[in-house]
Amino acid sequence: MATPSKAGAALTALREDLAGEVFTPSDPGYDEARIVFNAMIDLRPAAIAQCANESDVVRSVRCARELDLPVAVRGGGHSVAGMALGDGAFVVDLRRMHEVTVDPAAEAVRVQGGATMSHLDRATEPYRLATTGGRASTTGVGGYVLGGGSGWLDRWCGLAIDNLLSVELVTADGGRTHASADENPDLFWALHGGGGNFGIATALTLKLHELPAFSIALLLYLPEHGPEVTRTYREVIESGPQEASGGVLYFTGPPEEFVPEHLVGRLTLGVLLTYAGPEEDLRKLAQPLLALPHEGEIVGAMPYADVQCMIDDPPGMRNYWSAEYLNGAPDDFVDVFCGLADSVPVPTGTQHTLLPQGGAIASGPHDYPVPYRDAPWVVHPFGIWEDPADDARCVQWVRDVRTAVQPWSSGATYLNFIGDEGAERVVAGLGSENLRRLAEVKRAYDPDNVFRFNHNIGPA
Repeated sequence: MATPSKAGAALTALREDLAGEVFTPSDPGYDEARIVFNAMIDLRPAAIAQCANESDVVRSVRCARELDLPVAVRGGGHSVAGMALGDGAFVVDLRRMHEVTVDPAAEAVRVQGGATMSHLDRATEPYRLATTGGRASTTGVGGYVLGGGSGWLDRWCGLAIDNLLSVELVTADGGRTHASADENPDLFWALHGGGGNFGIATALTLKLHELPAFSIALLLYLPEHGPEVTRTYREVIESGPQEASGGVLYFTGPPEEFVPEHLVGRLTLGVLLTYAGPEEDLRKLAQPLLALPHEGEIVGAMPYADVQCMIDDPPGMRNYWSAEYLNGAPDDFVDVFCGLADSVPVPTGTQHTLLPQGGAIASGPHDYPVPYRDAPWVVHPFGIWEDPADDARCVQWVRDVRTAVQPWSSGATYLNFIGDEGAERVVAGLGSENLRRLAEVKRAYDPDNVFRFNHNIGPA
């Protein structure tokens, strides 16, 4: 860290140069600027630069290097481990950079690094085009895509990285570069799952797909029917088309109109069946689930961008998540998964979730550093609660779920679904052979590990 006088002079100069704003701990607005999605995170960066354009990002990185500060990058701020911040770090905040430009003729979209899923989905919706996005509209596009990218459309059009066409990047020396299949191909490969280790993505270009219709079936059941419902959903997915996705989830019934009064505040079993197609085809697909005794239902066509907002969590909640990718979901696994529902922390926002893979995920390119691609199912214990007194029981519940499903685990994981779980889990999220190659790319673009507030890849 530079001397206080040098730091003060450098930050004063940065404030004068930036189109955006700079916040330090003594500034009004600093505490608001450091709030992230997970209310458990309370980190105090040395400075936060809210950048308005790529030139601001370049100036901010150069200032951080001058002050010998590591750089944290904030897009949506959705990392459960709070990786958008860092104690004593220089935060490059991209949230003001959220422009989305759709090229319908090319079926492509350019997304600035601070855009969220809502920005992306609402921009492509008028053209009846879409691409794989996260399951919450407030998720940042940049970190989501560079980490791999799973969502309601991934079985149909692949992981988000399978749709990545190019990335505009500011590197650790404050330079600008471009990565695509034809330009800096090693860097482009590394950006397919390696996250923010190699620079700051100021813009990404993604492939779009025609989506003239999107439909859902959301069905609510009593939790004691869990094994039968889960097995039925499994068969619907495994025998159905790749346009189908969704998930099985246990959760506390919220006080919403579609939830029967007797389920409000109680453990509830839900099945969400999503379909990239018309309602008529969805209803045929969902018939085995509709035939089971259920307590509530929403079935019909719904705009994809609206579905993306369905499970948005309210701000100010405490979060702890993890994931185990599975070699399969046989009946003995289903019994264990459903049995774990008895210990779901209720009433909280916690969700005990089983999500499908397969389809275009499994048939996609296998040379990227995403070793979880071939796993047909994933268990995603998603702890979310409000009261700090619930911290211990909710965190322990997530860990207990992971332990209980280990017999079916493939050993791989998706890093965007987990927090800071240690170096071995980073290997599980990237693959040991891939990690060696990623470390070489890291050495070329960030030899000093300036970008270390992530699932970190050390330079070779």
